[in-house]
Amino acid sequence: MTGRPPSVASRLERLAELIERALARLLVLLMIAMVADVTWQVASRFLLRAPSSFTEELAGFLLIWIGLLGAAYALRTRAHLGIDLLTARLTGPVKLGATVLAHALVLLFALSAMVVGGLRLVQLAFQLDQISAAIGLRMGYVYLAVPLAGLLMVVFSLESIAAAVSRRAAR
Repeated sequence: MTGRPPSVASRLERLAELIERALARLLVLLMIAMVADVTWQVASRFLLRAPSSFTEELAGFLLIWIGLLGAAYALRTRAHLGIDLLTARLTGPVKLGATVLAHALVLLFALSAMVVGGLRLVQLAFQLDQISAAIGLRMGYVYLAVPLAGLLMVVFSLESIAAAVSRRAAR
């Protein structure tokens, strides 16, 4: 092979694209499950007059996973609400610095609060053997959404930083 090896930015971009596609599919499946769950909850309560015992709890757990993984997906697709009044006027190295700083702060929060803190939460839930009331699911599995979403946000933030620096270096 005579070509140059792929840059870190291009490798991270390919990884982020792969994760984004898988995450989009997972979110669709979780939404389908939530719609089915809530539909069954309504049908069992009002049509059958025998409310299902697990549907409300399951809907809450699905909402946690959808919300956290959806936040990671929104970070990757830049779908979060942002106020770019100031940064839209910046140019050159100052704009690059602002971009890198913003993504670095997201990365720092995701790593410290979500990955590290989330893993401690999961570990504690398993140690205390917390079990959900209606389904009987170990709560550590529910809380796994926190470090997983944090890890995805770390990858997406790293990719955004590498892409911004790479674009600047290419000029």
